[in-house]
Amino acid sequence: MSIIQINQVTKDYPLGDTTVHALRGIDLTIDAGAFMSIVGPSGSGKTTLLNIIGCIDHATSGQVILDGHDLAELSDDQRTDLRLHNIGFIFQSFNLIPVLNTLENVEFPLLLKGRASTTDIRRNAENLLEKVGLKDHMNHRPSELSGGQRQRVAIARALVTQPKLVLADEPTANLDSETGQTILALMQELNQKEKVTFVFSTHDADVLQYARQIVKIRDGHLIH
Repeated sequence: MSIIQINQVTKDYPLGDTTVHALRGIDLTIDAGAFMSIVGPSGSGKTTLLNIIGCIDHATSGQVILDGHDLAELSDDQRTDLRLHNIGFIFQSFNLIPVLNTLENVEFPLLLKGRASTTDIRRNAENLLEKVGLKDHMNHRPSELSGGQRQRVAIARALVTQPKLVLADEPTANLDSETGQTILALMQELNQKEKVTFVFSTHDADVLQYARQIVKIRDGHLIH
């Protein structure tokens, strides 16, 4: 069963007097429970594709169906709601809130959802931080953590809303190779145990050994 169906998607950006064709007629089906890597050089369209799947950006043309919802038919508020409840994001720059500690950063998406008690929110965040090996770092702020620890916080934050889909944009880009492998192994374990669909972009060949499916992209085209 597919969680994402992409049909003939294009994305164009104006740049001065010219137009950049970031995506050129992408067709892609992603099954629920997948552990998929989108691989390609910088500027190939990886991040653009993830942003469109994740309701952060709009396709110029074509169709994106996410968990049965045609994104083009949703209002901005509906897209935001779909993103908040169904999608987790892991960014290469971590995107943690510097004034919040580890626990508060993970709690933050649940506070935005506003459907659980403070006690439940805290318990869920604590359980996830324990799962990613940060039980003893809950009161640390991001500046007091290593790159690998910050990425673990980002993974916990992405998973705390129990999303069906997690999108990770170059999740190991700012980590040394050993830490990067640890992070990918953790993502793999969560995919297998929690049945969360993971789609991650990379240009690192070493990362590909973890993917069950590999999609190659170059100059906005999928390469088969």
